[in-house]
Amino acid sequence: MVTPVITGLAWDTPLGRDREAVWERLCAGDSGLAPVDSPHPLRNTHAAVIASVPYGTSPGARQRALAGRALRSAFADAGLPPTDPEVGLVLGTSFGASLDEAEPALHTWADDAAAGIGHPGTPMCVMTACSAGADALAVAHTLVRSGKRRVCVAGGADVVTEAKRLGHSALGTMSPTGLRAFDRAHDGMLLGEGAAFIVVEHPDSARERGARVYARLRGTGAANDAAGLTAPDPSGRAVVRAVERCLASAGLTCADIAVVNAHGTGTPLNDEVEAHSLRELFGDGGPLVFATKGAFGHSLGATGALEAVATVLALHHRRVPPVLGLCDPAAPLRLATGSPRPVGEGAGLSLTLGFGGFNTCLLFEGVRA
Repeated sequence: MVTPVITGLAWDTPLGRDREAVWERLCAGDSGLAPVDSPHPLRNTHAAVIASVPYGTSPGARQRALAGRALRSAFADAGLPPTDPEVGLVLGTSFGASLDEAEPALHTWADDAAAGIGHPGTPMCVMTACSAGADALAVAHTLVRSGKRRVCVAGGADVVTEAKRLGHSALGTMSPTGLRAFDRAHDGMLLGEGAAFIVVEHPDSARERGARVYARLRGTGAANDAAGLTAPDPSGRAVVRAVERCLASAGLTCADIAVVNAHGTGTPLNDEVEAHSLRELFGDGGPLVFATKGAFGHSLGATGALEAVATVLALHHRRVPPVLGLCDPAAPLRLATGSPRPVGEGAGLSLTLGFGGFNTCLLFEGVRA
C-alpha cells in the first residue's frame, strides 16, 4: 500500500506566517491571544486574530485572504505551480463567515480561494466542525493512496467573528479567564483564526520531481461519538476508536508513537475525555503530549490543519513547545511543561475532537535528512 509523503507546508497564524519563525515563537512560549474589541457582552474579549487581515472587516473577505495566502505558500514550498489542474484541492472550515454574512453557499469561500490563486479545478470542501482541517487531510490521504490523485493540497482556514464569539459565550465554552489546557484551573477555550495547508503527494511523484520530503502521512482514522451536538461522549470510546483505526491504517501500534499533538481546548469536559482516552490507549508513561491552542487559540475548522503542521515540525525538529498556561496538570499524562521538550524516536499523532462528535486522528512519520 502506498504511503503518501508531505512535500509542502504552510500556515498563516496569529504568531506570523513564516514556518520556522512561528515554530520558534511557539517553542519560546509566545501567545497570539490578546484583547479584541467587541460591542457585545462576552465572557472574555481575548482572541487570537491576525493583524494583517484586520478584525472588523468582512469575515468572508478575511477568510478568503487567509486561505489564498496559505495556499500560495503551500504550492510554492512544494515547488508546484498553483495553476496545475492535476493537483487536487481539499479545503476545510467550520461555519467560516456564514454565521455573520449571507454566503451564497457554504463552499463559496473555497471556490473563490481556488480561483484567486489561479487554480482551474473545483475544490472539495469539508465542513465537519472543528475537525474539518484534519478531515481534509484524511480525504487527501485517501485520494493519493488510492491513486485517484498524484498530489493534493489540503487543510483548513477559519476566522474569528462576532457570531462565533457570542455563540461560545452563550454555550459557556469560552473561558472567562484564560486558556489552560489540561490544567486543574482550566475553565474553557478562547477563539483563534488562521489557515494551514499541507501538500500530500504520491512518493513516486515526489521522487520524479526531486521534491523535498518533510514526513510521511502514514495513516488516518475517524469515529463519531453519536452523543450530542456540542458535548463529547464522556466515555471517550469514539476517540479511542479513531486512534486505533489510525494505527491500523498505518500498520503501527501504540508502542511506535513518540509524540501526540492533543486537541487541548481547555474546556474541562473535553480535556478530561481526551486525557482519559490517551491513558486508556497508552497507559502509564506513554508518548509526550503537547498542545498549541494556548498560542493560536481555538481556530475551529483550521485547527486540525495547524496542528498537523505543528506535528510534522515536532518530528522534524525532534522537540515540542510547552503547553501554555499549564502549571498544575489535572491529567496523568507526559505533558510538555515549562520549556521545549525533546521528542524520542517514533511517529507522531495529531488528534482533533470536534463539535458533533467528530474525532479524527492523523499519523505522521518523520524522515531522516
